Amino acid sequence: MYISGHYFFALNLSEEQILALAPDDASRKSGRGLASPGKWVSKGANEQAIWGECQGSGAKPYQTQVDLGNLAFKCSCPSRKFPCKHGLGLLLLRCKHPQQFTAAAAPAWVTEWLDRRAEKEGLNAAKKDKPVDEAAQAKRLQARQQKVGGGIEELRRWIKDIIRNGLLTIPEKGGAYWENMAKRMIDAQAPGLAARVRGLGEVDFFVEGWQTRFLDRLVRLYMILQGYGRLEELPAPLQEDLKSLVGFPFAQEELNAQEGVRDDWFVLARKTTEEEQLTVERNWLYGWRSKRYALVLQFYVRNQVPGVSLSPGTSMDASLVFYPGAYPLRVLVKEIHNTRLAELPPGYAGWSAVAEQEAANASIYPFADEYPYVVNALKPVFYNNEWWLQDEENRLAAVVRNYSAIWKLLAFSGGSALPMSVIGRENEFEPLGIWYNQEYKIL
Repeated sequence: MYISGHYFFALNLSEEQILALAPDDASRKSGRGLASPGKWVSKGANEQAIWGECQGSGAKPYQTQVDLGNLAFKCSCPSRKFPCKHGLGLLLLRCKHPQQFTAAAAPAWVTEWLDRRAEKEGLNAAKKDKPVDEAAQAKRLQARQQKVGGGIEELRRWIKDIIRNGLLTIPEKGGAYWENMAKRMIDAQAPGLAARVRGLGEVDFFVEGWQTRFLDRLVRLYMILQGYGRLEELPAPLQEDLKSLVGFPFAQEELNAQEGVRDDWFVLARKTTEEEQLTVERNWLYGWRSKRYALVLQFYVRNQVPGVSLSPGTSMDASLVFYPGAYPLRVLVKEIHNTRLAELPPGYAGWSAVAEQEAANASIYPFADEYPYVVNALKPVFYNNEWWLQDEENRLAAVVRNYSAIWKLLAFSGGSALPMSVIGRENEFEPLGIWYNQEYKIL
């Protein structure tokens, strides 16, 4: 029987990899509790999906289903978490007790859901095949460029006013000060600039050195405006970067037409944040043969399924297409061939090597907020009332403020240096995962 790559991946996820899909610790704990045959009134499976009915507090059991084609979840419970504890529990049960899932014809509530998903994919494909009105498209682009130009001029004056008036009163400004300008950028159809304006207001003005962090963000925002104003004078890759930073999307059709870089891509970490009623998911990867880092960036609303489900600690034989740019990092996952557990990828010797790489990156692309790195040996140390990461040459880099997993990191390290994946820039980094006893542990 033919089994697709995604289906094979879903059936061979380990318990730890399934739990990594949980939105929080509470869901992870509850999912474990539901991975018992006695919790389920019925259950079944076929090549497309697994499903089950879990008895809750009400009279009617919750109907839970998992589409194995791309690891999508659906449940009739009232939870707003994704995936919910029932979806995690069902997948864990399939992992721990596969013999409980005998092949069966899917019930109507499963087939209807699968049919709707297939229909939606078909409609999207038909929409892509519809001929493009190039004249209307060019007219819309010209109108947007005019709006963006007006917004940029207004934002440039706003930044200059901040510098003229000085930074003394910046901490006193309320949220409306930043939000009003961000909304103006949305009106100007420059959502990328709006996000960076909001980022200015997110600086912690109550810690020492906030001025440096604020000015760093302000200057990089101003550099984007100046670069966009001289777009035609810049190299083509940097033009694409600046258009993306302003908020112009890149045509997915052009990316899909490219062959892509096939490699064994190690999934370093997955980070999710809530931004403007959207869930933003960042998956950081490392290519074994290409020795390149990559970012899979996905956006979806609550209860929606992300396009690609990646599990940290696994390595996937996949073809990725890099978005154009001076220092390409973001990628489109074109095809996944298979997935397996992976061993430790090579890393940087220490912070000096990381600093050299950062300098090289900045000379090509000076707008980045963060970069991922694997460092061969780091250990957490407490110095001057702050947590730091120390390399084998005793050089230090600060751990990001309010890092919630510091005690978990300490428990694993026990005062010893471990290979570690981090993300950040300059002198502040967030630990993502470590290699402990030849196994990758997500922090």
